[in-house]
Amino acid sequence: MLAVTRCEVPSGQEDVFVAAAREVLDVLVGRPGFGRGRVGRAMDDQSQWVLSTEWESVGAYRRGLSAYDSKVALAPLMVFILDEPSAYDVVLSVQASAEAPDR
Repeated sequence: MLAVTRCEVPSGQEDVFVAAAREVLDVLVGRPGFGRGRVGRAMDDQSQWVLSTEWESVGAYRRGLSAYDSKVALAPLMVFILDEPSAYDVVLSVQASAEAPDR
């Protein structure tokens, strides 16, 4: 399961956002079923950011976010989050090979 949370961060608030996102990821990494979390910034619009997380299931995702410590960590981030769908069921996935091809 993939969660993609888009955020709008006003100029001058980037450090606040990154610190809040780090706190959220530090909490979520300890939740059962959490796989990976990333924070990214749009290259074409510096005010647009994304917090993406991967979970083993939608149940793990919902339990992970509903835990008290997760809610507390998410509170400072809420001011930046855009109100739109964020949970996605992965229907196709590919991964690069660990071995680099010979050239």
